[in-house]
Amino acid sequence: MSLLRVENLQVHFPIRSGWRGRDVVKAVDGVSFEVKAGRTLGLVGESGSGKSTVSRALLKLLVPTGGRALYDGRDILAMSEAEFRPLRKEMQMVFQDPIGSLNPRMTIESILGEPQEIHFKERSRAGRREVSAALLKRVGLPEDALVRYPHEFSGGQRQRVGIARALAVRPKFLICDEPVSALDVSVQASILNLLKDLQDEFSLTCLFIAHDLAVVRHMSDEIIVMNRGVIVEQGPADDVCERPRHDYTRRLIASIPALG
Repeated sequence: MSLLRVENLQVHFPIRSGWRGRDVVKAVDGVSFEVKAGRTLGLVGESGSGKSTVSRALLKLLVPTGGRALYDGRDILAMSEAEFRPLRKEMQMVFQDPIGSLNPRMTIESILGEPQEIHFKERSRAGRREVSAALLKRVGLPEDALVRYPHEFSGGQRQRVGIARALAVRPKFLICDEPVSALDVSVQASILNLLKDLQDEFSLTCLFIAHDLAVVRHMSDEIIVMNRGVIVEQGPADDVCERPRHDYTRRLIASIPALG
């Protein structure tokens, strides 16, 4: 059963183009896929392939040019912001840059409490703090982190805070957009393993986006390969990595010693 079905998603950006006046950049051009409930779909491609644009369109952080995205049978792209707002707690994102996605002027308690206050208005401040402390413990951070600020943590610790924030509203669908690319190699594995454990524990359906095919293979049940705004290959993770059909996928694999 699919939790999310994307049909012919298009995201085009108009640009000025010299004497011709205006042209269009087709960042995403006719992308279709589905994410099965409880599974992880990996979306891989080089910078500029359109993979992050897909994620932002699905969360309505930018306006798509066309297509449909059926979440639990409802076309979220056709919804108004007021109609979509209740679904925001079900659809959360872990961003690439942990320091850029956390407000430097807010304590960790405020960062974790804010989404709870928005989506669980009945929850008291003490209740929010209790949930936040439990989440910090689950992602491997001490409770006293609540009174600290983002700059007091390492990159890996900040990403753990970002993960805790995404989980604070008990989402069903989690988008991980390059969640380890800004981190040292020494901490990447711990974050990836944490995400896999949390997916099982919280029964999450995931869209995992990265440019590193080895990382995507480790995290995903199925893989989509994007290049220049279109899908060039998709299938089970092992099939895509071991029996690639498209030259672009073969070049991605050849660039990774572990898979080449």
